[in-house]
Amino acid sequence: MDTQIRGIHHVTAMTSSATKIYRFFTDILGMRLIKKTVNQDDIETYHLYFTDDTGAPGTDMTFFDFPNQPKGKKGTDTISRASFRVPSDAALDFWLERFEKYDVTHSAINERFGKKYIEFEDFDNQYYQLISDENNQGVAAGIPWKNSNVPTEFAITGLGPVFVRVSQLEHIRLILEKILGFKETDHSGDFYLFEIGEGGNGASIIIEHRTDLPKAIEGFGNIHHLALRVADKEALEYWIQVINKIELPNSGFVDRFYFQSEYFLAAHHVLFELATDGPGFLEDEPAESAGEKLSLPPFLEERREAIEAYVRPFDTSDANKKRDR
Repeated sequence: MDTQIRGIHHVTAMTSSATKIYRFFTDILGMRLIKKTVNQDDIETYHLYFTDDTGAPGTDMTFFDFPNQPKGKKGTDTISRASFRVPSDAALDFWLERFEKYDVTHSAINERFGKKYIEFEDFDNQYYQLISDENNQGVAAGIPWKNSNVPTEFAITGLGPVFVRVSQLEHIRLILEKILGFKETDHSGDFYLFEIGEGGNGASIIIEHRTDLPKAIEGFGNIHHLALRVADKEALEYWIQVINKIELPNSGFVDRFYFQSEYFLAAHHVLFELATDGPGFLEDEPAESAGEKLSLPPFLEERREAIEAYVRPFDTSDANKKRDR
């Protein structure tokens, strides 16, 4: 049985507007909306999945748009930033110009742990980073979206390191190293780099140790949870036993149809998920039209009429149209 955690599976955040985040990710970042569905625990809320061209695990940034939620507050004890991989240092120069063109708040090009990066924000003050794969080895990148308006040589190819900001460093280090199997591979100031499996940008978590900040408060503009990849249901069941043995608060087995998972608290207010690589996002709709209409897993399909009456109208009929450069 392959029980090795393989890297980052997805990151789920909260947005104030499904429509605006759809436009930001497809028109500006050039990522694909491969699944438009609802939060299976709150059917009044959209759940949007943005990925590479094929919907591969490790390329997936997702969003909830909870009705009437407040804006989140930044601080410590939170998953603080998601990263996206680009092929080269030269790609970062392209993105600097693109962010200027679209008036996206961003930093200059900087370097940490031997990798160059740009930090940027969306309309909700959600924190992101582009990171160069130029000096990267490890988990393979995804495939750029074929209908993107970003040239392939500069395009986003998947998720990079995810930042977790904590007030108690030793607790999260214990969970990562002794329980999950990560290795600490570098350290710079308040930042600690942990890698797992094949390593590299697609299999890294960066812990930021901060005791000088208030506790973060959940809301739009903040990240909800981080998911890590496991091979299949058998591997997931192994990890459920591990998490239960050490008595971390957890959800137990959850079938999301597109993958199976378990959620657990890795640290105070820091929610991790373990998610299987399959079956994938094309189980219930063809690849050529994925994301254009509301998809529902089989156990929600009989409630479609009521669900469609709950959620706010949101047009994604152009999800597979070629974006103009």
